[in-house]
Amino acid sequence: MSSQEVTETDKKHIVSMRLNNNDRNAIQLLASRLYVRESELYRLAVNHLLIRLNRLHDEDCLGSDLLPLFIEFREELIHNLSLKKQQLFKIVNHGNVPPDKFVTMADIELLLLPPYLVRQRLLLMEDARTAKQNDINAWLKSYYEDKYGLPRTSNEPI
Repeated sequence: MSSQEVTETDKKHIVSMRLNNNDRNAIQLLASRLYVRESELYRLAVNHLLIRLNRLHDEDCLGSDLLPLFIEFREELIHNLSLKKQQLFKIVNHGNVPPDKFVTMADIELLLLPPYLVRQRLLLMEDARTAKQNDINAWLKSYYEDKYGLPRTSNEPI
């Protein structure tokens, strides 16, 4: 392949990131155990994340359509991204959200609260008490499914 045949999508870029020593050591150990380069593990992690966040690329996926994605990433949102409720509100209700898909700020806040506060909030909500479950994420998911008419999903592990 000549240099003229290389397309823009084929180009690779060097990206810098900061990792703490524990994470870097874990990557090195995994790479050694799997007999691959560290860079291959980083690419795997990025590709995996992009696949999991794919709904955010779809401009037609907005409002309540994004709730299952953010329930799945609830802990990562709190721990790693430090998103604020206003940021998440803008992400979820981005653009012209139809009224039936609009997610209230109170429901956005539930995604960012620690589990014990989510439990307290859900116990105070009449429509959430009917879907009460021991697992907070399952309860929150069930509450959103009922309130926003989301398709029911199985809680069974694959």
